[in-house]
Amino acid sequence: MTLAQATALDAALLELIRVTSTVLPDDVVRVIRSATGEEEAGSNARYALDVIGCNIDLAKDKSQPLCQDTGSILFFVHTPVGYDQLAFEEATIGAVREATARGYLRQNSVDSVTGGNTGDNIGPGSPNIHFHQWRRDYVEVKLMLKGGGCENVGDQFSLPHPKLGGRDMAGVENAILQAVLGAQGKGCGPGILGVAIGGDRASGYVESKTQLLRPLDDSNPDPLLAELEERIVTKANKSGIGPMGFGGKTTLLGCKIGKLNRLPASFYVSVSYMCWAYRRQGVDLAADGSILKWLY
Repeated sequence: MTLAQATALDAALLELIRVTSTVLPDDVVRVIRSATGEEEAGSNARYALDVIGCNIDLAKDKSQPLCQDTGSILFFVHTPVGYDQLAFEEATIGAVREATARGYLRQNSVDSVTGGNTGDNIGPGSPNIHFHQWRRDYVEVKLMLKGGGCENVGDQFSLPHPKLGGRDMAGVENAILQAVLGAQGKGCGPGILGVAIGGDRASGYVESKTQLLRPLDDSNPDPLLAELEERIVTKANKSGIGPMGFGGKTTLLGCKIGKLNRLPASFYVSVSYMCWAYRRQGVDLAADGSILKWLY
């Protein structure tokens, strides 16, 4: 990687972090605006969504974080074969440090043993970078900032379960709805679910987060999962939990479900809960390291 490429990559990653932290993607904004109109005027639910709408506008106008908790820093990166991933990781660390210094990210990374804050968001597991190779000639970088409140209400279930059911789609559906019930009033709803059926405990959680990279308005290519996604959102929004647990019609903004093969002895349902501040953005990078296009 040349000096010019490295300089362009540094700038691109810093801008990706800034935009992800301060500007909610259009697909998310559209769904929130639509949900606001569905809530009764004067209700707590409508008030909560109106405040969220004002927050979205102010954060974008002032280029300031959408939420004080700028979250875990999760990169999902696809690179051509032979691309220097070590150089990319170094650039990412530099961009995170600079973004923290500029206030795009809160000083948010704590040593789990000593309790000390690193002050720059750099340490074991932060930022978290998932690398994948592909046979295309450009780099794709997606970034998710996932706050602690919504991360805390994620859940994982092992089927069969005495209360939720067996190793079938009915059991899966009950497990997902149990996660919604467990999150009520917490996690800064209305939320979006990322779900993985199958895998092991680790791969299931990774896949559940990867599902959150899908556009909110897309359709699942698997018709069975597409139907399940729709049923989950419909049932959740009839639960009466509503925004922030205040009651109302909008408990979930979306649900994205994927599947992984599993061992015969295991059947996990992994649920990642994303708050209304659905901070995920992405870019394609040109060969010179600059931004080719935005993905959301």
